Amino acid sequence: MITDSPAAPAPVPSSDRIDAIDVLRGIALFGVMAINVVMEFRVSIFDQFLGPETLASPIDRAVEMILTQAIELKAFALFSLLFGAGLAIQFDRLAKSGRRTALLLRRLAVLLGFGIIHLCLIWNGDILTEYALAGFIVLPLLFGPRWLIALVALVSLALYLVMQDFPPEGLFPSRAVIWRDVTDANRIYATGGFLDVLAFRLRELPLVASLHAFVFLRTIGLFLLGALAWRSGLVQNTRGLFVIAFPAITLGAALLYGGMEPLGTIVLALGYGAAILGIANFARGKRLLGWAAPLGRMAFTNYVAQSIVFGWIFYGYGLGLFGRLGITEAVAIGIAVYIAQVLFSAWWLRRYRYGPLEWLWRSLMYGARQPMAVGKAAAV
Repeated sequence: MITDSPAAPAPVPSSDRIDAIDVLRGIALFGVMAINVVMEFRVSIFDQFLGPETLASPIDRAVEMILTQAIELKAFALFSLLFGAGLAIQFDRLAKSGRRTALLLRRLAVLLGFGIIHLCLIWNGDILTEYALAGFIVLPLLFGPRWLIALVALVSLALYLVMQDFPPEGLFPSRAVIWRDVTDANRIYATGGFLDVLAFRLRELPLVASLHAFVFLRTIGLFLLGALAWRSGLVQNTRGLFVIAFPAITLGAALLYGGMEPLGTIVLALGYGAAILGIANFARGKRLLGWAAPLGRMAFTNYVAQSIVFGWIFYGYGLGLFGRLGITEAVAIGIAVYIAQVLFSAWWLRRYRYGPLEWLWRSLMYGARQPMAVGKAAAV
């Protein structure tokens, strides 16, 4: 139940937020958006498993190469690192509260509820549900020492890498099942009404679950690496970040070039994160990248809003552009939506303390209606 009185403990004031993390989250959201709009809204998410797409346009081929080599999965890995760091930050800041465990469990439970709604009613490419479930596993480990967090992170990532080469039998659907699903998706997503799309989205859930099963251990491992980066002080250690950034980016690129994509993706994401955080910790870097901070502070709202907007653009109950656009055209639409969100987030946060969904999430977590207006929040 939400009451009108603020509860103690309360969310961290905006002035105490770590701007560099918000910057990184806002930039990572661009990568997530670009991959989602090209590979999961423009065409079926399973289309990629039937073979490479035939691209007539040289521009499309160039854009696809940039997306697959530099962005695909790396942006999602960054989001996982950030979620783990954020969970650890909240865990540590609630250390003096006797309600710490209850509050964080409620936070994850609320996120799970949002994720299920998003997954079933808006878009089945949702990552919120997976993040909530992984968070329940990671949370107890935050009570342990750093060596335990590091050990479990390495074991989780090692098992993930092994599973990519030796997947459990029956975990992933057969090519025939995928082909039938893609065929139905090309018809229903392109021309179906809202209820038709909803019914098909629910029918696809077992297939979607298999994709999450393949990366679930990676998500847990990256959550723990993000928590470890916070606990070790690395997040705000500019010198340490740059020491890590260049070697990680170089090694990650080499691993990708050498065909070791799963490991290369993880290492490259670590390098990206270290580089962006390092730059954002400088005054000049803040001026250069500061536009992304409001977007990152409202990442939850913006992520769900993208699903709603892209659903309307590509599915039959809206403009019905599913399967009709090339990669470059889809990316252009995504960039336009992203720029609009950058401008809207900055405008909104000049007036309000949280994004709409962030406010609702925190209010449900703390069991109290949080002050929304900037002036009111400061007074409280």
